[in-house]
Amino acid sequence: MDYLGAHMSISGGLHKAVERGLAAGCGVIQLFTQNSNQWRGKPVSDSEAALFRERREESGLHDVVSHDIYLINLAAAPGEVRDKSLAGFLEEMERCARLGIDKIVMHPGSHLGEGEETGIGRIVDAFDLLFEKGRDFTGKVLLETTAGQGSNLGYRFEHLREIRDRSAHPRRFGICYDTCHTFAAGYDITTESGYRSVFEEFDRVLGLENLLAFHFNDSKKGLNCRVDRHEHIGQGSMGLSGFRFIMNDERFSRIPKILETPKGDRDEMDAVNLKTLRDLVE
Repeated sequence: MDYLGAHMSISGGLHKAVERGLAAGCGVIQLFTQNSNQWRGKPVSDSEAALFRERREESGLHDVVSHDIYLINLAAAPGEVRDKSLAGFLEEMERCARLGIDKIVMHPGSHLGEGEETGIGRIVDAFDLLFEKGRDFTGKVLLETTAGQGSNLGYRFEHLREIRDRSAHPRRFGICYDTCHTFAAGYDITTESGYRSVFEEFDRVLGLENLLAFHFNDSKKGLNCRVDRHEHIGQGSMGLSGFRFIMNDERFSRIPKILETPKGDRDEMDAVNLKTLRDLVE
């Protein structure tokens, strides 16, 4: 079993994500621990937590990663959205602690026109509060690289470093590298020299030891477009070369690589995309 996988639905129960992952041929999975379109998620019961942990243990999956809901914006100004975002992320930490999940991937947030420096400061303040309050969660928050669409923060490696370095809890952060987002933000890994240069820059700015997950997505739009639109592997502007480089890079062999390619009505595309990626291994 390798470290390739996909985002799985929790419809019918959290444990179903594990079963769906196995059926698709995953070695790792990502899930939402609640309905991603609602601010409040229901608490995880003792029986749900026990069943999830049992199914995960039996599955042999290398890792299970959570993704916070997209409604959360920790860069928002004081007010209702920020309050709901803090409460929502704290709930996420509590659910993950109960489920035994030790990685939460999240989009840093959007400054909504108030400037990058202001937005980053608010994210830092939010996490200082969250790590103090959510002590049951002892894992890591994985800051995700973004495309920089609209006022989204995280499209430069330096944004993520600043959040981590200014935090009172820098060791609680890791990084999730999204291939579509970083390509859209101008980081080109589709040539050998570009690949080498991007990961040298990542290492210099963030440290490769902090790269704890990949999101594997091709991009519907071109390099430096700043538009976040995922495509099936090899069917977008990136093509296969960047994925081939990662799949054959021994430094990343044991890092979860999670598909977030379009689902639509064709869930079997996970298996298709996984096969495409496995066929790239030399």
